[in-house]
Formats: sequence, structure tokens, C-alpha cells
Amino acid sequence: MAISRNKWLIAFTVMLPTLIEIIDTSIVNVSLDHIRGSLSAGIEEATWAINAYLVANAIVIPMSGWLSRLFGRKNYQIGSIVLFTVSSFLCGSAWSLPSLIFFRVLQGMAGGGLVPVSQSILLEAFPPAQHGVAMAIFGVGTMVGPILGPIMGGWITDNWSWRWIFYINIPIGMLAVVMNAIVIQDPPWMTRMKMRINYLGLIFLAVGLGSLQLVLDKGQQEDWFSSDLIVIFALTSFFALALLVINELNVEQPIVNLRLFRDPTFATGTVVMFFLFFNLFGSIVLLPIYVQSLMGYTSYQAGLVLGPGGLATLCVMPLVGKLVQKVNPKKILGAGILICSATTWLMSQFNLQADFWTFVLPRITLGLGMGLSFIPLTTLTLSHIPREKMGQATAMYNLLRNMGGSVGIAFVTTLLARRSQFHQARLVDHLSVYDPAFVMAKSKAAGALVAKAASGTGAEGMIYGQLLRQARMLAFNDTFFVTSLLLFSVLILVFFMQRAPARTAGTAP
Repeated sequence: MAISRNKWLIAFTVMLPTLIEIIDTSIVNVSLDHIRGSLSAGIEEATWAINAYLVANAIVIPMSGWLSRLFGRKNYQIGSIVLFTVSSFLCGSAWSLPSLIFFRVLQGMAGGGLVPVSQSILLEAFPPAQHGVAMAIFGVGTMVGPILGPIMGGWITDNWSWRWIFYINIPIGMLAVVMNAIVIQDPPWMTRMKMRINYLGLIFLAVGLGSLQLVLDKGQQEDWFSSDLIVIFALTSFFALALLVINELNVEQPIVNLRLFRDPTFATGTVVMFFLFFNLFGSIVLLPIYVQSLMGYTSYQAGLVLGPGGLATLCVMPLVGKLVQKVNPKKILGAGILICSATTWLMSQFNLQADFWTFVLPRITLGLGMGLSFIPLTTLTLSHIPREKMGQATAMYNLLRNMGGSVGIAFVTTLLARRSQFHQARLVDHLSVYDPAFVMAKSKAAGALVAKAASGTGAEGMIYGQLLRQARMLAFNDTFFVTSLLLFSVLILVFFMQRAPARTAGTAP
């Protein structure tokens, strides 16, 4: 085997670029106000600094396996790290919003291949029997990155400058380039090979996934299909992806190897991964909004609610990595999904009298469930894949993971807005002089405001404010419940996944 060096050194080497790439998907979010103030841009324009990265990232991820074979995996990995590091410097040096958006596109293109390529290298460095350990290491960066990003971004922006959220990548990127050049070696099946470039496939992939990501990012803001812009992007995405499927199934060297989905376990595993991250990202987006908008928590306090969940995942993953070597991964995966679904259901029981620990404990339990789910799911899904196709498989797997998060965020924000309107309309029906509860509440509110010389209108305003708060709370409960139900519904798919015998597992002996 060409990669014969210490597996722990290889793990450290590939986790460096993985961690900075995943952190950069969310580190900009908390700095938008500072960025738009510094570059004289509106909040709508500033969000393109986030969207540009995500769109470029989504386009490159599925083609990373093909690019690895075109340039050679080691060359592609090092080239991506170099471009990511240089574009990070350029982002920090941006003189205007258009320049920042352009450099974020470059950064997203460079970062798109880092995660799947690093994952495929990691799976080769560890023998099949230790794939659980390998995925425990990889899962630390995948799970903790989205939580660590906002915390780091907020601290760096408050204490230094928003430009340093990009500059911080430079020393890590330089170290990653040196480490990859010294430590990583290409096996014979991943060296550079002559390939015909499928230009049609490249166009369909870029247009289809780029348009889809824009629909997901801007859909709720533009009121979905009531916007002509969203309709155009949605139709463009549909036709481009349909043409991509037709094209890729009829070429000898596809950019995206859709034939991998002929394997039932791989196809089922990607679906489960989609809904698992749908649930995770939906939950960690809703939770801070809940505690800040309804409970009056500060951004720091909201971060304290989310943080312990990431620590729980960190703690449980090494244990699960050992456990999957002794216990059927399907049992661990089923338990993890059940815990995640049950925990999200518990979040649907929140009320306006909940204390701090009422929010923290379900978040910790969700972190434990994700730690139990991620490792066995990845091990099972990739266990049937031949080693020469592992790069293409990890690319598709990570694409479905990212898309699950994007669709989950779009879904929960839309459902929250719709259910808030629904509950507000239902509760307003009770604001009537013929409703005894309303009359009593109005009397109490008016009495409480006498010292402030408040009028009856002020009392009604207080009651209406509480009504809006109650409607919002009920909408959160509905949204948590639906996301819990969706994840629970895929539990049955676990029973159809098969673990490959050790002799046919997807890496070299």
C-alpha cells in the first residue's frame, strides 16, 4: 500500500484542512454587521459573502473525486489548500463587497474538495476493522466545526477585526500544505490519469447545484414561489440536474459517478445522512432563535446553550469508534437516530417558563445522539465501496450531508414563519370583549399600567404583545415536532443497510 506512514500522523494531517474548511462555512455569519459597516453595504448585499461560499462549495464537492483522478489526489489536495489559504488572505484584504464576494467564491471552490478528499485518505490510512476510529476522528471536525465557527468568529471580530476571521486561516493553511506534501502519498489507483473532460457535465453540475443552493438560501426571504426570481432559479436547477443525470449515465468517465447509487446500502445511507443533518441543522438554527427572541437571552447565552452539545459529541465519538468494532453498527445507528428524534420531540415541549437547563439538556442529548449516529452510518454506507471509487463516494456522501443541512435550515425557517401566522390568526379570534378571559386579562393589564398613566389601548397592546409571543412559541413547537417526525420516519431504512464482510470492505488490506 502506498500510504504506509503512521496512520495517526495522516489523521492529523488531513484534519487540518478539513477543520478550517468546515469552520469557514459558518464563521462569517456573526460578523456580517461589521463587514457591511466596513464595506458600506446593506445587510441583504452582505449575506452574499455567505451565499457565495456555500454555492461554490456545493458545486465542487460532488466533482472532487473526479478532480482527484484528473490531477492526482495529492496534487489536488495540496492545490486546494494553497488556493484556500491565498483566497483567505484576499478575503481579509477585500476593499469592497464585490471583491469580498469574488474571493469567497474562490475560497468556496478551494474548500469544496478538502472534506471528501480528506475523508477518503483517512479511510485508506486505517484498516477496515478500524474505520469506526477513523470516522470518529473525522466526525470531530464535521460536528464541532459548525458550532466552533460562530464562537470563534464572534470573539475574533469583537477583539480584533472581522478581517482576522480570514487571516487566521493562513498559518494553519501553510502548516497543512507542508504536512500534506511530506506525509501523504498517492496509492497507484489515485495517481494522475489522462481523462476526457466532460464539459457538458461540468456546466450542468455548476448551473444545477448553484441554482439549487440559491433557491434554498433565498427562498424564505423572497417568499418562495411567489417570487419570479425563485421560480426561475428553481426551474433552472431542475432542468440542469435532470440533464446532468442523463449526461453522466451515458459517458465513460463521469464527473459525478451516479452508478454508485446502484449499491442499496450506499443509496440508503446517503438518504439517512441527509435527514440526520436536516434534523441537526434545523435544530441548532431554531434553538438560539427561540432563546433570544422569546426568552431574552443574549448572543453569548445562546452560545452557552449550544456549546455543551458539541462537547457531548466530542466525548462520545471516540467511544463509539471503538464500539462499532464489537457491536453491529446498525444497532448503534438505530439507537442514535431514535435519541435524536426523541430529543427534537422534547424541544417541541418547550414553554415560556423554561429555565436555562431545560434548553441545555436536550441539546446535550442531541449531541450524544449525533455522536452515536455519524460513525456507524458512515462506516455502513461506505463499507461496500471499492477503494478506487472511494473518493467519488465520499464526495457524493458529503454533498448529501451539506444539502441536508441547507434544506433543513430552509424548511424550518419557512415552517416557523407559516405556523407563526397561523397561530397568530387563531389566537386573535379570542381578543374580543365577549371573551371572559380577554376581559379579565385586559383588566389586569390596565391595572398594572395605572402607575404609568397607561390607557386602555396600552393594556390591549400589552396583551397583543403576549399573544404574538405565544403564537411564536407554538410555531416553534410545531416546527420541532415536524423535524422530529421526519427523522423518525427514516429509522426503518436502517434495517435495509448491510454491513460488508471484511474481505470486501472499501479499502486496501
